Amino acid sequence: MTALIGKRFVELEQQLAGLEAGVTQRQSPLTGSMMNYLDPEQLLNWSVKVTSLLERVGPEASSQLRMFVEAEKPKSMDSAFDRFKRMKAVFLAVKEDFEGGYLVSYRSLVQAEVFTSELDQAREQLSSGYKTPAAVIAGIVLETKLRDMCTALGIPLGKLDKMNADLAKAQAYNSTQQKRITAIAGVRNSAAHGKPEEFTPADVQGMIDDVERFLAAHP
Repeated sequence: MTALIGKRFVELEQQLAGLEAGVTQRQSPLTGSMMNYLDPEQLLNWSVKVTSLLERVGPEASSQLRMFVEAEKPKSMDSAFDRFKRMKAVFLAVKEDFEGGYLVSYRSLVQAEVFTSELDQAREQLSSGYKTPAAVIAGIVLETKLRDMCTALGIPLGKLDKMNADLAKAQAYNSTQQKRITAIAGVRNSAAHGKPEEFTPADVQGMIDDVERFLAAHP
């Protein structure tokens, strides 16, 4: 999720540069002097995309979203270029905060602690010889994370395999990761259906490690 949002920030910064490159000089109908002209429709198009992105970031970016909306509002004798300069300043500041890791919600921090605790529990179960409950716990952690990612991206919730396919299609992660999640789901399903003969303790250890790496890559 974080990687996808970061990618969108980069795309919108590139579009911002395109807007700036398209600024031309025109004569003001009011003063007769030359002024910077920016197509208002192109600015609106970019603004809608930025607003949507900040809404997706979540409550932790609510104050920045308000500032962006305020920057967009026309002021006396404003041109589209004047609004653009204010919006650009807010957008770049938010992008910097995001890339610096400063837009992290309290919920995300709590959830990360819960996931870590549950994976530690899975490891303890496995080390005590209980590979089946260990696999079930790790599977629950993974499925919960996929559900959260789907919710954030507006993807309908469903079974693990369906969510995995939909998230890969939405480019939340690549096909290699999708295949690994499919393998993890296979071990989880065998454990949940009481078929311990279909997997080994090494399979469960690899599953736990893979889930942990996935959580680290998609905070």
